[in-house]
Amino acid sequence: MTGSPQHRLGELMEQSNPPFEEVMSCVFGIESHETRTYLVLRDQPGSTIDELAATLERDRSTVNRSLSTLHDRGLARRDRRLLDGGGYVYQYTAIVLPEAKALLHEALDAWTATVHDVIEEFDGGTG
Repeated sequence: MTGSPQHRLGELMEQSNPPFEEVMSCVFGIESHETRTYLVLRDQPGSTIDELAATLERDRSTVNRSLSTLHDRGLARRDRRLLDGGGYVYQYTAIVLPEAKALLHEALDAWTATVHDVIEEFDGGTG
């Protein structure tokens, strides 16, 4: 599923039983690789960028961007772990699935309410 969120929503609505991953990507406006990162992170809490890059077979910069997006959307938490030799490393943990589902429902409900308002406010005029 590629393209703008509007096109993605249209594609999603054409499917009678869309996969969860596509619903998540569409509703949150994230790419499929970011959704995949969330799902891997859910199974491997406390992962570092290097660990995720190895698991996902992607370069560090791509994984870092995915994690930033997930963090911005509230789908992942970032914690700093101090290293024994000094310094620190970030560890990422996905929010639990029930919380992600609740965020999906909230986002979809908000969008639906907006669409209902647009429908109700339309008076049939041009412009």
